[in-house]
Amino acid sequence: MNRDREAERWEEDYSRRGRVWGGAVHNLPPLSRGERVLELGCGNGKTSRAILGLTSDVVGIDLSASAVRLCRAHAPGSSGGQLALADARSLPFFDAVFDAVVAFHVIGHLPAEGRARSAHEAARVLRAGGTLFFSGFSPEDFRAGTGCETEPGTFVRKNGIATHYFTEDEVLALFQGLTPCECATRRWTMTVRGQTLPRAEIGATFKKNP
Repeated sequence: MNRDREAERWEEDYSRRGRVWGGAVHNLPPLSRGERVLELGCGNGKTSRAILGLTSDVVGIDLSASAVRLCRAHAPGSSGGQLALADARSLPFFDAVFDAVVAFHVIGHLPAEGRARSAHEAARVLRAGGTLFFSGFSPEDFRAGTGCETEPGTFVRKNGIATHYFTEDEVLALFQGLTPCECATRRWTMTVRGQTLPRAEIGATFKKNP
């Protein structure tokens, strides 16, 4: 799927469903006041709003114009945040300008080539000593295997949006230019119509060497 079609899929999804994700943000990065932070895939602003409670210098990007509008409505610029319509595979920023990059459940929606490109771009814009915070779904998650498999471990569901389910080794290999501090599988359960279902994601933290 080309980039224009990917953007259309997300635009359709946000336009149709609006502000889907609510509730508290779990595993919020340990950011410090004054750090400059880039959030990849700001979505409806749920995570951006939480990050703005830790540091006021936050830049959020998204491929979908509707997502950016939703994020602007729920994490307003008056709080210190900035938003841009941009692609994680080609970031419109100079090298080494962010203290931290937050990539929560966004890189996994890209094909293999796009995942590699976005990982490279995230590392590029990090300052020396900066931190990258990553999360992506694991093959242990109950939704893994649902839909049409387009690449190994990547499935497209009815809405046309792809999701890749990462192993820990894949995550470590994806950011091999950075130094891993943590990479582990987080597991929990959810109940749907009386059925208990397993949820699982890979959470990882990486540092950029000085």
